[in-house]
Amino acid sequence: MNAKLRVQNLGKSYRKWNGEWRRIASWFFPFISSFEEAWVLKSINFSISAGEAVGIVGQNGAGKSTLLKLITGTIQPTEGKVQINGSVSAILELGMGFNPDLTGRQNAIHSAGLMGYSPNEIEMVMPDIEDFSEIGDYFDKPVRTYSSGMQMRVAFSVATAFKPDILIIDEVMSVGDAYFQHKSFEKIREFRRQGTTLLMVSHDKGAIQSVCNRAILIDAGSFKMDGPPELVMDLYNAMIADKDNATARQQEDEVGKVVTISGSGEATIEKAQLLNEDFGLIEVVNVGQKVRLRIYVSILKNLPELVVGFIIKDRLGQHIFGTNTHHANQTLFNVDENSKIYFDIIFNMNLGVGTYSIAAALHTKDTHILNNYEWRDMLIIFNVINQDKTTFIGSTWIPSVIESSYYG
Repeated sequence: MNAKLRVQNLGKSYRKWNGEWRRIASWFFPFISSFEEAWVLKSINFSISAGEAVGIVGQNGAGKSTLLKLITGTIQPTEGKVQINGSVSAILELGMGFNPDLTGRQNAIHSAGLMGYSPNEIEMVMPDIEDFSEIGDYFDKPVRTYSSGMQMRVAFSVATAFKPDILIIDEVMSVGDAYFQHKSFEKIREFRRQGTTLLMVSHDKGAIQSVCNRAILIDAGSFKMDGPPELVMDLYNAMIADKDNATARQQEDEVGKVVTISGSGEATIEKAQLLNEDFGLIEVVNVGQKVRLRIYVSILKNLPELVVGFIIKDRLGQHIFGTNTHHANQTLFNVDENSKIYFDIIFNMNLGVGTYSIAAALHTKDTHILNNYEWRDMLIIFNVINQDKTTFIGSTWIPSVIESSYYG
């Protein structure tokens, strides 16, 4: 496949001069260089093929939005280059390019014109833009009267009025109501089916993993990882939880699975088992079957508090269900060094047919983000099959009774 987008050695820095007169003097005397150079991005390299959907993830300040602005040409790079093959539509900062005193319709015409479309082409799609945005009479009112969600509706409707070769979307998709977000993502999926290349920045793990087939992790302006969304998001979440200790890592286990591990190491998960009611090890579970998740924990230092949690994820890495001992009011306090404890979590596997994984964490309070002793992904991989339930679809089994009566 030919690359639709190629980024080569891309970098962006900003100069902070030691005095305004030195900055002005440098225009005439280039050898004057009394400034500090702060690199926002450095040595970014990747390419995206036609039809790929790639998510850009990273913590706040990592340089994600700067990267998109460099790709779209909103700002110029300090080094490197961007090669684009095809037409581009982009939704970056909310309301970017919108004149608050113009109406939504007038801004839509102006924005589409800047994208290179002729007046006749814009006139043809204007009813579609108005219909898709669903803001009613506000479409002909000044944008300054809009909420952030309404601005996003118009911006997205304009950017997707014509099918682009490349669609670029920043965090703007996180604003607005749930209905329009669902509608927008369905539009994105439709474009993907038609071959549009997608580049998207989002903190929404579900969005990245459901829409994208690849993800790129950027940390402190540097390239960190490029790979399957599930593995990238696992490392990203581990880095967030372990920002003070910086021990997040990925390694292969004995059967070749890539496992993400992070934490301070004050406690560790020695192993985890999925058991049936007779305490036998199982890898295949019937829909609704009662199971026991057993997690063996070794305590390496005295701990004032210990919470054990687990989460079940589907094959795309999306969270299906999770809880922990904090939420169950079963936190352990003052746990002694060298203690060994196992935890049994008993539940009915009311999941749909498919392949799932289990991750577990040792921490304090209600989440592993604060004090993370250890987080391990892909502890257990198991399959759910339907042996004796009526046919159903979806990721959750909800036993139901259907009743009917004539009326009228």
